[in-house]
Amino acid sequence: MTARLDGKVAIVSGAGRGIGRAIALKFASEGARVVVNDLDADPANEVVSEIAAAGGQAVACVANVTDADFGERFVKAAVDAFGTLDIIVNNAGYTWDNVVQKMTDEQWDAILDCHLKAPFRVLRAAYPVLREASRVEAEQGREVFRKVVNISSISGTQGNSGQINYSSAKAGIMGMTKTMAKEWGRMKVNVNC
Repeated sequence: MTARLDGKVAIVSGAGRGIGRAIALKFASEGARVVVNDLDADPANEVVSEIAAAGGQAVACVANVTDADFGERFVKAAVDAFGTLDIIVNNAGYTWDNVVQKMTDEQWDAILDCHLKAPFRVLRAAYPVLREASRVEAEQGREVFRKVVNISSISGTQGNSGQINYSSAKAGIMGMTKTMAKEWGRMKVNVNC
């Protein structure tokens, strides 16, 4: 019996801890080769080591998702290490809460940069890789599906006191996901949130 993700390459942001770590480990256990991103080297490398110890393949991409070149670096890490890209998980995030009257522009911008702009940059950077793979597969008469998972939150659908920045970003991710599903469906990319 083969694992469900044999031969697939996944990138997971914020994969050194928490939900992202669990996603990276699960993907690897199902046969995916994984690019593990974290802001800090130690957690990212620990997950890479854990995957390798279990017989999987992974590399670290240590970087802040809000860096202007992060999207390109993240996608390039997958292509350089494993030759392709099949699964994108935009997971990295944190909260910096305050009520609206006390929230600073810095708090607002930091959370939107992490939860909304960073996934946008990753998807923009991934487009040429996914487009070319889709073109080649179509010419060969093969149907290959790829996946994008954007992590949102109930705060994005219901709001949450003290989280106008986070709730707005997570609501934005939902709109981004719907748009990308429409734009990338023709390339056989399933985009979910």
